[in-house]
Amino acid sequence: MPRLSKRTAALQLRARQKLYHSLPDAAAGVKECATAKFDETIELAFFLGVDPRHAEQMVRGTVSLPHGTGKKVRVIVFCKQAEQQAAATEAGAMEVGAETLVAKVQGGWIDFDVAVAAPDMMGDVGKLGKVLGPRGLMPSPKAGTVTPKVGDAVREIQKGKIDFRVDKNANMHVPVGKASFSAKQIEENAGVVISAVVKARPSACKGTYLKSCTISSTMGPGFRLDVGVLAGQMGKTED
Repeated sequence: MPRLSKRTAALQLRARQKLYHSLPDAAAGVKECATAKFDETIELAFFLGVDPRHAEQMVRGTVSLPHGTGKKVRVIVFCKQAEQQAAATEAGAMEVGAETLVAKVQGGWIDFDVAVAAPDMMGDVGKLGKVLGPRGLMPSPKAGTVTPKVGDAVREIQKGKIDFRVDKNANMHVPVGKASFSAKQIEENAGVVISAVVKARPSACKGTYLKSCTISSTMGPGFRLDVGVLAGQMGKTED
């Protein structure tokens, strides 16, 4: 078994001082342990008591982070009307277009983070399912990325609106900021995400819903949150 560096051992000790942490303590700890030479991403990792193979147990939603994500989000917009194209461009979309943009993505270009589409473009955008679907980039009405108000959608995304979705193994990873954020900003961003995930509990879910929740930075250890405390603060996780 390889020996741990002094730094790694110290960080792991900091995270393991308690079996479970309150959100304020975890936010402070994860920032303290984010000592890499780049601005590490802070992320929440959930394990949920659902079976995503059943549509009625799918967990998905959107939430606006009060302090944003800390990164420039690259948004493209599929729309054909001149007014929509102008609005999307003014809002900061990196690329705007109709059939030409569809062809570009179909050819393998995926250097963007979020795709927005006007409803009248979904007939063409739907053909990109094999390209966008596996990467979680397909526009969706539930995520607010299929809308005639494409300019507003781009602005909301740039301000910190993010999409969350459970994977096939009932895990979910959601970014909540950067190591350069203050501990309070990390705590507040994480709090709104946890609250949104709790509220997104499917009615078909029985028993324990929020099984575990951990916050960590890209290179740092994970701080396990006390889901019992979270349940009391943000809504029930049990039947």
